[in-house]
Amino acid sequence: MVPSDRHGLKDAFLLHRRKFRETSLLLDVFTREHGCIRLIAKGAMRGKNGQAGVLQPFLPLSLAWTIRGEPAVLTASDVRGQGFDLAGKYLFCGFYLNELLVKLLPTHDPLPQIFEYYEKTLNRLASGERMDESLRFFELALLEELGYGLILDYDAESGASIKPNGHYDYRIELGPVECKHGEVGLLGSALLGLRDGYLSGEQEILDAKRLLRRVIHHYLGGRPLKSRDLFKYSVLPK
Repeated sequence: MVPSDRHGLKDAFLLHRRKFRETSLLLDVFTREHGCIRLIAKGAMRGKNGQAGVLQPFLPLSLAWTIRGEPAVLTASDVRGQGFDLAGKYLFCGFYLNELLVKLLPTHDPLPQIFEYYEKTLNRLASGERMDESLRFFELALLEELGYGLILDYDAESGASIKPNGHYDYRIELGPVECKHGEVGLLGSALLGLRDGYLSGEQEILDAKRLLRRVIHHYLGGRPLKSRDLFKYSVLPK
């Protein structure tokens, strides 16, 4: 049940915002203590000193709100730390993370570990660390916290340990099953790399991406992710 009270300043990130009426904003925010919630920022676009300048993605925020129904009403906002400077494809990665949270997380469900991992992932992206690994391990952690954790170390049918040089068909909600002779699936080393927190080669990175994309598509119920189009249609300097 949605609580009906006031909340003082809480750690938060803005995931998405859109204009509401003439001067207000409708916000999707991710908070450490209350998970994803929707807020209306009344008059945020009014004047040079409106809240719109503070209400930006990838900026650590402190937000306060009052719940009088849905959406709750933003009552105060402040910056609680330095923003994460994302550019180019790293910026698109940030938008992708935000869209995943908006579409996969239930509202008013605290997930403090995902909040911490989200902040760490933004830091990794801002630092220019390996982009594919940063995304894959965030996706993996998110699925785990939502109760959709992947089996990565044994064959779901035989119970045998995953062989690094083996090939596996990953069956969603069952697990990996070794491919029959002549079939080509995911490398066992990609599954073990996801388990161990390190993807060692290009094929492992590609297989991990294929796997996580398919699993996330399943749990999204087929809903598309608009942020992926940013990668598809962008032309960026190499």
